[in-house]
Amino acid sequence: MEGDGIVRVSRTRRGRGGKTVTQIEGLSLAEPDLRSLARDLKRLCGTGGSVKNGMIEIQGDQCDILVVALEERAFTVKRSGG
Repeated sequence: MEGDGIVRVSRTRRGRGGKTVTQIEGLSLAEPDLRSLARDLKRLCGTGGSVKNGMIEIQGDQCDILVVALEERAFTVKRSGG
């Protein structure tokens, strides 16, 4: 899956005390660009988040919003998980 050019957006609660987080993985961007994209996506969703291990985490179930936003930025996006 790594490096296939597809950005995967998934929702998870694992290891977060029951809180839902939307994860975005598969972005082949440099760290500063990744942080900038994360900042823009957090602002779009009106919520917090972080960048960890090359993956963006946005608080809450924001999958639908993020898929559209990433497609508008010319990424190939797939929803994964539930």
